Amino acid sequence: MTSAATSFHSCLCFSVQKLSPSSASSSSSSSCSDQQMSLLSPTKPKSILQKNPLYQPTHKNISLQFKEKILCLEIMGVDSGKALSQNPCLHTASLHAIHDIITFLQSKGLYQKDFARIFGMCPTILTSDIRSELNPVFNFLSKDLRVPEDYFRKVINKCPRLLICSVKDQLKPTLFYLQRLGFTDVHHLAYQDPILLVSSVENTLIPKLHYLVSLGFTRREAVEMTLRCPGLFTFSIQNNFKPKFDYFSQEMEGELDELK
Repeated sequence: MTSAATSFHSCLCFSVQKLSPSSASSSSSSSCSDQQMSLLSPTKPKSILQKNPLYQPTHKNISLQFKEKILCLEIMGVDSGKALSQNPCLHTASLHAIHDIITFLQSKGLYQKDFARIFGMCPTILTSDIRSELNPVFNFLSKDLRVPEDYFRKVINKCPRLLICSVKDQLKPTLFYLQRLGFTDVHHLAYQDPILLVSSVENTLIPKLHYLVSLGFTRREAVEMTLRCPGLFTFSIQNNFKPKFDYFSQEMEGELDELK
């Protein structure tokens, strides 16, 4: 392979007690004093989250529960504004439900420190159904990809989007397609290239192969290229493939055979 081809490949694969008159005056004075003390004393927090320094800056008209939800997200390191925008269901989700999600994920080996990135990237996880949406993903990792429980954390941190994918409609069909292409090492898919499992077969994987074929490669040659460099499936045709190939063929005067 020439230096031009090598360069091209390298570039592609990188949450009241009545008071007596004699005591009225004394009682009044005492009451006034008590009221003054009450005004000077801080209001007893209704929730432990009110003690957090982030609580005060939130708008006074926002409900207590909503403030707690915002704090819960921020304390985990999640941008609450972005999360609420991307997942409107969070507006009505209860703290209890969010806590259940967190507890479930921790039971699968994830750490508290992982949640900032995971929920930041995929806030819809926080309103997922544990039984019908999250648990099936872990079953898929265990049964289909043969990932031991001790390694769930590694795979999820590598690709948090796995947790928002349907096993029936996305993960299993994509795994089947990839295996047909020749991606037979499921451990490699789980640990190194899980991004391929969350990619659309019809809108991502197949169009990439078609583009490579349109350049002059046979389908078999295009498949072999993706097997050698799975990252090719993750690149944009318009923003990556085309400009790089144009540079390779026009500026570097490279030949197609050099890329095979």
